[in-house]
Amino acid sequence: MGEANKEAKLVSEEATLPNRRNTRFASACAVLASMTSILLGYDIGVMSGAAIFIQKDLHISDVQVEVLLGIINLYSLVGSFAAGRTSDWIGRRYTIVVAAGIFFVGALLMGFATNYIFLMCGRFVAGIGVGYALMIAPVYTAEVSPASARGFLTSFPEVFINSGILLGYVSNFAFSHLSLHMGWRLMLGVGAVPSVFLALGVLAMPESPRWLVLQGRLADAAYVLDRISDTPEEARLRLDEMKSAAGIPSDTPTANNIPISQTNRGGSGVWRDLYLHPTPAVRRVLISAIGIHFFQQASGIDSVVLYSPQVFKKAGISGDNALLGMTVAVGFTKTIFILVATFLLDRIGRRPLLLTSVGGMIFSLMWLGIGLTAADHHEGKLMWAVGLCFSSILAYVAFFSIGLGPVTWVYSSEIFPMRLRAQGAAAGVVVNRVTSGIITMTFISLYKAISIGGSFFLYAGVAAAAWVFFYGYVRETRGKTLEEMGKLFGFSKEEMEEEDEIVKTKEMTSKNGTGEAAAAAPAAL
Repeated sequence: MGEANKEAKLVSEEATLPNRRNTRFASACAVLASMTSILLGYDIGVMSGAAIFIQKDLHISDVQVEVLLGIINLYSLVGSFAAGRTSDWIGRRYTIVVAAGIFFVGALLMGFATNYIFLMCGRFVAGIGVGYALMIAPVYTAEVSPASARGFLTSFPEVFINSGILLGYVSNFAFSHLSLHMGWRLMLGVGAVPSVFLALGVLAMPESPRWLVLQGRLADAAYVLDRISDTPEEARLRLDEMKSAAGIPSDTPTANNIPISQTNRGGSGVWRDLYLHPTPAVRRVLISAIGIHFFQQASGIDSVVLYSPQVFKKAGISGDNALLGMTVAVGFTKTIFILVATFLLDRIGRRPLLLTSVGGMIFSLMWLGIGLTAADHHEGKLMWAVGLCFSSILAYVAFFSIGLGPVTWVYSSEIFPMRLRAQGAAAGVVVNRVTSGIITMTFISLYKAISIGGSFFLYAGVAAAAWVFFYGYVRETRGKTLEEMGKLFGFSKEEMEEEDEIVKTKEMTSKNGTGEAAAAAPAAL
């Protein structure tokens, strides 16, 4: 009798122990999905240096350079708007393939561009691909990640953005020694290579279980959850939560071809519930997502990253090789600190990292403004100002990468209810790209109007406003399941009663030791 109890206890403990193989599989899926973000990162990094050579080769003005660098953010709006509906229609996985294919065509068009108009056409196509990638990567990653590692895994898109920026900087430096006519074209055309590997890698990924539930494919969803959850118990609980959120009765058999109303599929009614008649809880979630995306870009990160050669030149550094070499140092710093942030998100939490990050950015921007103002009012090279500007930029990108950079994508992808998640995430990306486009297309004009130092003092003021907003409005989400966000943001009583039913279902499942997910024979994906 005692041996039987001991064996039962061991079986119970094994059922609650995290499955490392599943965690590795979920991590691999998150990495592959997040690689779509490398497309945007490479474009940002490579254009910062390529613009120097494009301006010389095509004889374009400063205003045309501003438009060339920043317009892709506005072009990406087309992709962001389309991606939300596309991912609800064909699934998250194939939406990633669409993003890679579109960017592949855009990169080739830019690489073969013979004039400014041709180049802008390539930017338009690539921008659509970027919009798709920015929206789908954090959504898919959040939906396949277990709650215990969601912050770590959902920060991967920002990791790959920074990796792409670094690769873009390295590409600038590597091809800068070629002829003026050939160098910048190779810099841009090489961007097509990652998209090929990305499209092929996606074939090994499972579809998002939440999308499968919304399609009535419960057996397929259960199969995926068994592969990506820490424990079988968590897989059963997550399936019950998804069924409840999709309006599927808890006693529905775990099979495919379950009828789902069109309202719960995430199509009709989403725009009404999100924008026209949102509940107070939905409104708070929407403002939180839009606010964090706005302040991420309005605090000037793209001005530093895209225009770093121009900023270093204003600080007193001359020579293309020296300028491009210093941008590589910026990219390396960003990448290192974003890697640090991935390990802190689920240990420290979103809110502490966010407040620390923005606080550091404020002081870094102020010191950068002081250094640039001193260099601007001094004839010749002022060495202490050069050192101050260089160290301030490195500090600024480090503080950004350890908090505001990754937290923005993690936070905005996890706080929306399941039915509103795709369109809500797309709305955040739209705000992010519009703000980035405005910042990057006005930076040269701005510093000519109020001085280079004054522009960074302005960004410091925006960062200070961001700190106040985050302190008073943003709530901590670390360790909560995606469906538990309803309680955190104050959703209606009816929605909370649905959550209580899920808890009761979990307790009953624990008692009888069996679950629907284990009872069904999943269809092949």
